[in-house]
This record gives sequence, structure tokens and C-alpha cells, in this order.
Amino acid sequence: MKDTLGVLLAGGAGERLYPLTRDRAKPAVTFGGIYRIIDITLSNCINSDLRRVYILTQYKALSLNRHIREGWGNIVARDLGEFIEILPPMKRVSENWYLGTADAVYQNIYSIGSEQLKRVLVLSGDHIYKMNYELMLSQHLDAGADVTLATILINPDETRRFGVVDIDREGRIVGFVEKPEQTDIRSPYNPRMVSGSMGVYLFNTDVLLPALLKDAEDPNSTHDFGHDILPRIVEDYHVYSFNFVDENHKEAQYWRDVGTLEAYYEANMDVASVSPVFNLYDKQWPLRTHQRQYPPAKFVFAEPGRRGEAVDSLVSMGCIISGGQVRSSVLSPDVRVNSYTELEGCIVFSHVNIGRHCKIKKAIIDRDVHIPEGTVIGYDLAADKQNYFVTDSGITVVTRDYSLFENPVTVDYFTSE
Repeated sequence: MKDTLGVLLAGGAGERLYPLTRDRAKPAVTFGGIYRIIDITLSNCINSDLRRVYILTQYKALSLNRHIREGWGNIVARDLGEFIEILPPMKRVSENWYLGTADAVYQNIYSIGSEQLKRVLVLSGDHIYKMNYELMLSQHLDAGADVTLATILINPDETRRFGVVDIDREGRIVGFVEKPEQTDIRSPYNPRMVSGSMGVYLFNTDVLLPALLKDAEDPNSTHDFGHDILPRIVEDYHVYSFNFVDENHKEAQYWRDVGTLEAYYEANMDVASVSPVFNLYDKQWPLRTHQRQYPPAKFVFAEPGRRGEAVDSLVSMGCIISGGQVRSSVLSPDVRVNSYTELEGCIVFSHVNIGRHCKIKKAIIDRDVHIPEGTVIGYDLAADKQNYFVTDSGITVVTRDYSLFENPVTVDYFTSE
């Protein structure tokens, strides 16, 4: 991977994940208790020995920038030319903010070109999966490809969520259709399935840069890889498919776009389950993040009706389960669950205090929220909608401005994001 530059797109507004993205970028949203969503792709980079990565940010990037700086900047060896570098919008070649995925890369064309590396690997910062990009590179070189797209097998009824790739029997891509409602295209890897784009693109640099320049000059382009660059490029270059090899090593391949509240909620519930599909405990493919220093998690009181316990749950450091019960939930660092409170099917971000005698289920509680004593959430959705954000599927999202407190109880270990 020495001649490959990673370009990680982390600038999307994340409207479908609102209100969690109201104050932060989507890749900065908490996942699995201690991680941010972007940590999964960055861990793939490090595990694949990709040590030169630009991260393109844009919207509400303060906490994302801080997380990258504190947690990832020192992992690579700068004296060997390695880097994980944040590139904010600089408007160097345009007066616009990023108009699309291709335009985001185009606006950083000088930074990319200055590295003088042979290949560019374009990645997304908001997907959950484990992939060795080095295997993709090896196939790319063996095939003499100009461009290689990572593809995954999907059911034909899922095509509206993916770019659909038409692949011949030699693995060469002969057509690309972005998010069709339906298609007759089938995959050579499985004739009952369709090959969908994973949003992972490996370009030879001398192919990518002219394609970006041509797209930037096209007034009719939406400046998006899926809509514009890829459908055109398959006609003029050797473009191949890399069929996803899952480093998660489970029976079913795991790749999730957690861009909606429902998908995000289900992915977190999976990692907290007894036998999760996505394995956080894989020593062969470690996931890295930045963690602040907290004391160990603590569970106190063993009285009848007042037992501090958590089952089928992830409980992070600094948490205190003080006479409350936690089931099938994910707790980020520095959460306090007080006596006689019941949590079920909840995702709780950092620095949250939940008062006594609360009953909460199927909720996402944002950071720095203080839940007052006796609060009930998730049992009467009509009432919840008057105070909180509730999805059509019944997930209640509690943010700081939705929680009204007269005398909030603070926790000892508050720190700013």
C-alpha cells in the first residue's frame, strides 16, 4: 500500500440520522459504546497497512476533528511519511461547498496530486464493515485494472439503496446504474443476487485526476461518483469488480450503512446481543478509537428490587449502575443509572445521568442529557412525541433540548466533547 493514498469522505450532513447529527458530523456519531462510526473505516485502513489517509470533512466537524486529532494522529509514523490528515473545505478550486462526492475529491485535487502516489483509494466514513483493502489492491494489480470497485451481493429488492454493477464473467464491469428501482442485472458471483457498490473505489491516479477535471467542467453533472463518474468511466477504462471478502468471518457477510436511525439502532443492538454478527472482540482485526481516562464500570446494591445489574448489554468504563437494571442496551462512558430505574433496548451516549424510578425502552439518549426522577419513555409514543423526537418505527431520541429539568443531577466525570 506504499504507493496508495486513502481519501476518506466524511463531510456528509447526515440528514437521515437527525437529530443525532444536529450538532455533529455523521462519522462522529457514537457506535458500540466507545467508538465513533469513522473508527471502523480507519481501523480497516490501519489493519490493511494503508498509512497515508486524507479525511475530507465539512459539516459540524468540531468533535470529529478533535477525535481524529486526539485518537488517530499519533498512530502512524510521520517521520516515515505516513499521516492521517484532516482536510477541511478550502475552496481552492471553487467558491462552492462540496457539491457531491466527486466534487469533494476534486476540490482537493492539488493535495492529492502533490503526494505523487500511483493510486487513490476512495472510502466512505459512515459504513460498518471489516475489509482488507490490501486484497483489493492485489487483485487490482493482477488484473491490470485502471479502476476497481468493491462490490457486495445484495437481494434484487434492495437495488434502490445501491449502485448496481453489471459484471462480465472475467470480473470486468461493463455497466453501472445508480440506485435503480429494479433491474434485470444479476451477479456472476451468484445468479440469484445483484452486485452492489460498497462505495469503495480504487483508482489509478492518472485515471482519477483527468476524470475529476472533466466532471468539474460538465455543467450538467451532479458531481457524484455513483451518478456521474462511474457510469462514464466504465466505457473508456479497464474497470473491475472486487467481490467483498469479509474479515468479520461470520456466516453472513456484514456491511451496514448506518445512515438512518433505524439502521443505526439495529447495528448497536446487534453488537450488544448474545451472539452479535459484527464482532467487536476479534483480536485478528482490532478496532481502534480514542478513549479518555475513566475508572472501571461499577455495579452496586444487591437489595430486593434495588439490584445494580446489566445483562445482554455493553457497559463502558466510568459507568455506575447504582441499583438500576439495564437490559439489551449500549452504554457509553460516564453514564449513571440510579436506583429502581429500568433500561431496555437503549443506546445511551456519554455523560448521561438517569434518575431514580425511571422506565425507558427503545430509546437513544444523546450526550449530556439528565433524565429526571420518575421519567417514563418508550411506553406511550403519543405522549413521547410531545417532548421528544420519535421515529415511525417507535425509536425515541432524547437530546439536550428535549429534556426539561428543574434540578439536574450531575455526574463526576463530565468532559467536553
